[in-house]
Amino acid sequence: MASDTERQVKEIMTPTLSTIPSDAPVSEAARTMRDEDIGSLLVSGGRTGIVTSTDILDAVADGHDPEATTVEALMTAPVESVDVGLGLSEAAAMMTNFGINHLPVRDSDGDYVGIVSSTDIRETIGER
Repeated sequence: MASDTERQVKEIMTPTLSTIPSDAPVSEAARTMRDEDIGSLLVSGGRTGIVTSTDILDAVADGHDPEATTVEALMTAPVESVDVGLGLSEAAAMMTNFGINHLPVRDSDGDYVGIVSSTDIRETIGER
């Protein structure tokens, strides 16, 4: 049996990836994250990006109107992503190096097939 750090991203990823259009208001992104109990959304339309709950909190704290501000204004692009076969220790290292907590997962065709979070990895391999 493989150790937890030798496991692959595909074994622990959330196999659905919620998306939101780039022109959607931040308030819609916040509602979607709350309703789906998730911390990030892949942004579609034009450039692909990712928006996180932290991005939204920062924007609101900085005085941005969540009804008037679009997701595109907050998103991070380009998106760092990983292959389904990447090892958990490598994914964790990427998150640390890039200072991120969510990595969309792609299959061998390059299609997005899920997402893995730092919480997923911590719960699997534990904090060391």
